[in-house]
Amino acid sequence: MYLAMENNRLKHQLYVIIFGHNTRAGKAFDIALIVAILLSLTVLILHSIEGLATEWDHEFQILEYVFTALFTVEYLLRLYCSPKPKAYATSFYGVVDLLAILPTYLALLFPSASFMGVIRLLRVMRIFRILKLVRYLQDSNILLRSLLMSRRKIFVFFSTVAILVTIFGALIFVIEGPENGFTSIPQSIYWAIVTITTVGYGDLVPSTPLGKALASLTMLLGYSILAVPTGIITAELNQEMKTHRNLVKCPNCSKSGHESDALHCKHCGSELAPPDERITEQSDI
Repeated sequence: MYLAMENNRLKHQLYVIIFGHNTRAGKAFDIALIVAILLSLTVLILHSIEGLATEWDHEFQILEYVFTALFTVEYLLRLYCSPKPKAYATSFYGVVDLLAILPTYLALLFPSASFMGVIRLLRVMRIFRILKLVRYLQDSNILLRSLLMSRRKIFVFFSTVAILVTIFGALIFVIEGPENGFTSIPQSIYWAIVTITTVGYGDLVPSTPLGKALASLTMLLGYSILAVPTGIITAELNQEMKTHRNLVKCPNCSKSGHESDALHCKHCGSELAPPDERITEQSDI
């Protein structure tokens, strides 16, 4: 019984330190974790530079093993002290925590999988949780719902653009031909995409007067169609924001239409619920 109580007390203390952000120990843990994440990312970035990788390869590998060991211990401690280990392991940040350490072990077991080391860059996403940037989850959800609501219109728009670039690509292939660099229809479609999006790499350039005229038409068409998806998403976003404002109701007069960060009712002046209490944050435990 005594050992069980001590074990529960240890779990609680670890939980407060690792998952909490209000205690001095919790803040110190967060700061140390941020420093470790940034240092590990710095090592990964420097290791990608050819000259440094050749001269300091052994040192970089040792540092990566050290950081991986630290993050592994942290991940195991999170599983140990979490009230719901399975929920944490399958949550978004739980998966990110696992992916942050998994590539190093896979590279040890399968040397050919060393290219997966770039996945370690996911470690930077862990800072979002530490800095409590999930407080802005509500705003991101509004944007995500706007994108989902406009998905059919966006699909129709991109289908139309795909048809147009195929037509323009085929036309420029016929007009210019392989002698001017347009060696195939897929190559010509690539040119049409680059031109219609106003990127203009310049690796393929029409030489004939008719080809230049078609290119000019493609450019003008590109400027006109770039505004279409922006307008679609903006309209859906505006509608979603109106819907969201209607959800913020005054406890006194029950009227809605308030902004998400409003503190007082614009109709009767009564105090509204704090913005943080209106945000339903997804727990990572």
